[in-house]
Amino acid sequence: MGFLTGKTAIITGAGFAALTDGSAGSIGYGIATAYAKEGANLVITGRNTKKLDEAKRRLEEEHGIQVLTVAADVNAGADNKAVTQGVVDAAIEKFGRIDVLVNNAQASASGVTLADHTPEQFDLALYSGLYATFYYMQACYPYLKETKGSVINFASGAGLFGNYGQCAYAAAKEGIRGLSRVAATEWGPDGINVNVVCPLAWTAALEGFKNQYPEAFEANVKMPPMGHYGNVETEIGRVVVQLASPDFKFMSGETVTLEGGMGLRP
Repeated sequence: MGFLTGKTAIITGAGFAALTDGSAGSIGYGIATAYAKEGANLVITGRNTKKLDEAKRRLEEEHGIQVLTVAADVNAGADNKAVTQGVVDAAIEKFGRIDVLVNNAQASASGVTLADHTPEQFDLALYSGLYATFYYMQACYPYLKETKGSVINFASGAGLFGNYGQCAYAAAKEGIRGLSRVAATEWGPDGINVNVVCPLAWTAALEGFKNQYPEAFEANVKMPPMGHYGNVETEIGRVVVQLASPDFKFMSGETVTLEGGMGLRP
């Protein structure tokens, strides 16, 4: 166990998804595993209850921590303030504190050009990503202020570099970066640091894309200079753990690209 023993982290989009070899292929679950190894009790959310239940079973059996699962879906037709507040209320009832908020959940209609994008597809990305991040941050703020906690939000190279066919996704992710920078300014005096991660990892979704559409995968998915895609736990999750550690408390409002060299910026 480590520096998060006895503390609580909320991680959105943390259900378990398996690669064909049986290993974890979900960034949210990889983050949850890294936090569990540091002793954190977890509140994990998502839309798929089967994936959440499997994540809870694995995390509790393998790491001896407590996991609370809460099915939650931020979308255009929901009372999203109530949805997110319900997650936070459940976390406080179960664990009595919130030390870390990780906003990882995101859905989108990738591959649809700007000219062809529908309002419904745009809403899907904005609500599941940007609005979810906004509502969770608001609901968690009073408790993060008490613990002088940390927020780690997720953006993407799609927004940094304007990837083809990802207009809504890119817009949502760049909105999250702007929101995070404002929060870093406003919440710094409360002892809360807020940072952003842009990951590139080998996931079940990416593996499925390669298997189903090998030509499209070859044309659109590039190998990072490091020669491999990130591991969801050791190369993404571990960094997200460190961003909540005392060693990185002075770092706030920054964007960290974990893309094996593909995220180079001036």
